Amino acid sequence: MLVVAQISDLHFRGDVDHRERIVAVLDYLRDRCGGSANIDALLVTGDLTDEGTVDQYREAAATLATDIPTLTLLGNHDDRTAYRAVDQPDAVDTSAPVDSALLLNGLLLLALDSSIPGRNDGAISDQTLSWAEKQISEAGDVPVLIAFHHPPNRVGMPFMDSIAQLDPSHLEAFVRRHPQIIGLVCGHIHSPSVGMFAGVPVVTAPGVSSTLNLPFEGDDIVNDSQPAGLAFHLIDGDRLTTHFRSVR
Repeated sequence: MLVVAQISDLHFRGDVDHRERIVAVLDYLRDRCGGSANIDALLVTGDLTDEGTVDQYREAAATLATDIPTLTLLGNHDDRTAYRAVDQPDAVDTSAPVDSALLLNGLLLLALDSSIPGRNDGAISDQTLSWAEKQISEAGDVPVLIAFHHPPNRVGMPFMDSIAQLDPSHLEAFVRRHPQIIGLVCGHIHSPSVGMFAGVPVVTAPGVSSTLNLPFEGDDIVNDSQPAGLAFHLIDGDRLTTHFRSVR
């Protein structure tokens, strides 16, 4: 069985109190690595920073250093050029989608960029889907777990549903063409949830920086009473099981 940890919506912004929430989650992960413990990979599913500045990406890079193989993708608060200035300084096209892949023993992880520069809603470009098609073809007959920031389905949070993926029809066709895709994991909504899209599970991770309210939980968008959270995705062959944890 493989274990993929997911953290999302960190919103690095330079303040100590906020960074303490992030460090607490990372310490929780580090304490569960080594010996008989096993975390095979870490997904950081977007909104790495709050304002997409180079200084915030430097803070993120210094804080997020772990021994766990990590894929980091971008959200609507992120900036591709500033991210690459810190994490991919040799990149030729700094405005291109930030997509990455990790092939484990028996699992392909794909991190797809659903951000649209200058906008809060999202989309997965045909360029990214073509790249993902190539990764799946080259990996052979292994299960595939795909991560991106913006959920493709409605989640019952009116504000977040208004800034979801614009038109997920191409993504839906892509998922249906590839039965080895066992699930989609996202961030963006700062709330753990489980739904279905294109016949596969779609799971959103808790927010590290904050939790957002459902309509019946209050008039404010942000719920400051909730602790930071993370998700553990357990992959056993083509079966995906997800557990959520809160970290105080």
